[in-house]
Amino acid sequence: MQRGNFSVVTEFILVGFSTFPHLQLMFFLLFLLMYLFTLLGNLLIMATVGSDRGLHTPMYLFLCALSISEILYTLVITPRLLADLLSTCHTIAFAACVSQMFFSFMFGFTHSFLLTVMGYDRYVAICHPLRYNVLMSPRGCACLVAWSWAGGSVMGLVVTMAIFCLNFCGPNEIHHFACHVPPLLKLACGTNVPIVALGVGLVCITTLLGCFLLILLSYAFIVAAILKIPSAEGRHKAFSTCASHLTVVVMHYGFASVIYLKPKAPQSLEGDTLMGITYTILTPFLSPIIFSLRNKELKAAMKKTFFSKLYPEKI
Repeated sequence: MQRGNFSVVTEFILVGFSTFPHLQLMFFLLFLLMYLFTLLGNLLIMATVGSDRGLHTPMYLFLCALSISEILYTLVITPRLLADLLSTCHTIAFAACVSQMFFSFMFGFTHSFLLTVMGYDRYVAICHPLRYNVLMSPRGCACLVAWSWAGGSVMGLVVTMAIFCLNFCGPNEIHHFACHVPPLLKLACGTNVPIVALGVGLVCITTLLGCFLLILLSYAFIVAAILKIPSAEGRHKAFSTCASHLTVVVMHYGFASVIYLKPKAPQSLEGDTLMGITYTILTPFLSPIIFSLRNKELKAAMKKTFFSKLYPEKI
């Protein structure tokens, strides 16, 4: 569409993995298996928590909310990626690109806020056990989850509005498999692009860093409280309740830092695309595995709930 002396972009082309033509089928099968496993793992966690009354506690309520955010996050990005790997047409409408960016940032930041809330839950449980039922009441937990989703929605709206208020004059090739901020900024035109890029970067990094520092602060108090426990068994039991959450936090923020805090050094576009996989597909894939294997209560409940029905004679 023409406007003045430049053309206005009405659709984008997701270059994605088209630069690896001989590997697209392998990528498709790999990402499909990881996507299905992500869905199955998170649905299994939610079904286990829902069916076992012993897991109807704040910690597992937050875990269910985390599983929902992961399912929705992968649903926004992965099906489109899988379709593009089998198709020769990689165009995405302007409105579809806007919605994909909004929901991916919404669910991504909701995930970060929920991880922060889970860190606070572990802090209260270990450092203030006598006040746990008061501080983590059902109403309080519901408010924390609601505020996490509200915060994610606000972040998604702020980032998406900032990016798509820019003018896109062409070309329209996004060198990524999704509508990601850095490649879209490269397509924008106008004198305000550097200001928007700086503003969006500061908002995202400040929010993620703030969540991470709050989690670190929670674990500083947790470690101090655990070291005061006289018995080694008591210390081990207290720390085991935090191990799965801490592992996921390290993985989540480790991969996020690779995406958002990498240096501005020259790098291939293919490298950026492959690095994007770590955060969008690998992290949601590993998260349910870590929570299932590192959490003894959840693992025991899964065996009791599902394996007892499959192999009743062995239970």
